[in-house]
Amino acid sequence: MTSATGENFESLDDMIIRSAESTAANVRAARAGIGAVIFGQEAVVERTLITILSGGHGLLVGVPGLAKTKLVETLGVVLGLDARRVQFTPDLMPSDILGAEVLEESAGGRRSFRFIPGPVFAQLLMADEINRASPRTQSALLQSMQEGHVTVAGVRHDLPKPFHVLATQNPLEQEGTYPLPEAQLDRFIMEIDVDYPDRDAERKILFDTTSAEETKPRAVMTAEELTAAQRLVRRLPVGESVVEAILNLVRSARPGPDAGELGKFIAWGPGPRASQSLMLAVRARALLDGRYAPSIDDVVALAEPILKHRMALTFAARADGETVPGIIAKLAKRIG
Repeated sequence: MTSATGENFESLDDMIIRSAESTAANVRAARAGIGAVIFGQEAVVERTLITILSGGHGLLVGVPGLAKTKLVETLGVVLGLDARRVQFTPDLMPSDILGAEVLEESAGGRRSFRFIPGPVFAQLLMADEINRASPRTQSALLQSMQEGHVTVAGVRHDLPKPFHVLATQNPLEQEGTYPLPEAQLDRFIMEIDVDYPDRDAERKILFDTTSAEETKPRAVMTAEELTAAQRLVRRLPVGESVVEAILNLVRSARPGPDAGELGKFIAWGPGPRASQSLMLAVRARALLDGRYAPSIDDVVALAEPILKHRMALTFAARADGETVPGIIAKLAKRIG
């Protein structure tokens, strides 16, 4: 390798560091802006931001009333994104989400079809209670998530960029729902559990949301700055030890010899998309913390939300009281 080539690499690294410094400052300001409105959900806010910085989609799981809708609305304002919400119901049709062609007649009597875009043509879409829609409607949305465009009447229509879906599910009420198939769950980078706030956070919620002047979110970033941050995430260097940790973790979460003695508990495990998701997510987490390269601690911290919806245990394991989060914690402890 020539010295000139080495100098090029050094200048490239310097450029990445300078870009990372300004981008990390914007991202931290965005997290603070969201935290000023959403109380007691620091982990949820962090994981949701990591999902968006990774360029992917997230599945929010929690009981009603935990500010999932407010979180998405706040994200849209703070990140400068066009945000929309769709309430999923059993009678919702694919055209209600994607859009449809309508027949119009001009003043001269000429008839033609015009495409009317649906709510999926947004930069941030909240799919509220996605498991209440029929499988046909679910698959129409998830195809859009994967391909970044929709096809109506044989014509392709590209979705805006960036494009993110944050879907919600209620883990309690399962009557009248259509659980997402495993292949469609795999489209989500993370499954993010939204738990109850602690006492102090709930006290703060009481005063802030019932006072005359409720805290309102403000724009901190633009869609262009978010897109630049997503490009930067893909350029952050990843050490060989972190790459090996990702491979070891994901491969050990599958039934087979890599899982060791835990393999007997695993019915099926994550595919390569989990490794890709983890590779992006650890970079995004590092950037969110103001670091320029991820560590093994990032892999351990994100193991559960990345892998939980991509695994299933055997009947014998469930009968013995084993859980998916428990198995993931044991697997992560090996690499931590």
